[in-house]
Amino acid sequence: QVQLVESGGGLVQTGDSLKLACAASGRPFSSYDLGWFRQAPGKDREFVAAISRRSTNTNYADSVKGRFTISRDNAKNTVSLHMNTLKPEDTAVYYCAAVISPYTDGRLYFVGSQYDYWGQGTQVTVSS
Repeated sequence: QVQLVESGGGLVQTGDSLKLACAASGRPFSSYDLGWFRQAPGKDREFVAAISRRSTNTNYADSVKGRFTISRDNAKNTVSLHMNTLKPEDTAVYYCAAVISPYTDGRLYFVGSQYDYWGQGTQVTVSS
């Protein structure tokens, strides 16, 4: 079992920065891969970023590439999403998720159905 709790959301203005954090508990943090997803009102959930269990690999959706950075601290059991140059279209509920996989080759996961555990989400609102 893995429990995930997001924090750091809020209301910001266009061009601002925000850091989301996700604290994990349960099974050993370094044993699973992580991702961030988001869901805007009336839209499907979409992939934002992913990071492998040893931070070997990361990947981003094209819409956030160059603006967002995913990182993890295996000593503190946290994964973060640093968001810069925020835009109104970044407004959404942001979720962190964990995937329990037997593979340790640094592969990443981009589809929500591949993930086994989810946090409750944190709202990010970017005003224009």
